[in-house]
Amino acid sequence: MLGGDNIYAIVEAGGKQYRVAPKQTIQVNRLDIPAGKTVELDRVLFISDGQNILVGSPTIEGAKVIASSMGEVKGDKLIVFKYKNKTRYRKKTGHRPIYTRLSIEEVVRPGA
Repeated sequence: MLGGDNIYAIVEAGGKQYRVAPKQTIQVNRLDIPAGKTVELDRVLFISDGQNILVGSPTIEGAKVIASSMGEVKGDKLIVFKYKNKTRYRKKTGHRPIYTRLSIEEVVRPGA
C-alpha cells in the first residue's frame, strides 16, 4: 500500500479507464458481483503518490486496486434515434444501462 493523501491510480475495468483514489466511488459497466463483496482490479496502468510514479507497459505487474461493490444502479436513459431522409423513416428507442457502483478501498503497489 502506498502512503500519502494524494495517491491515485488509473485502472481499466470493462474496457474503460478510470482515475481512482481511496475512499472514492465510481460506476463501471455491469460486473457480476453482489453487493458487499470485494473485487480486485488488477489491470492497473498507472500509480502516483505525489512523488513516485509507476507506469505500466501496458499494465503494472503485481499492482491492484481493492474495491467493494455497493450494488447495481441504473444510469440515465440513452436515446437511440434512427432516421433516413426522404423516406419518412424515424424510429426512437432508448434504454437505461446498468452499472455496478464500486467503493475504492486501497491501492496496492507491486511487491507489497
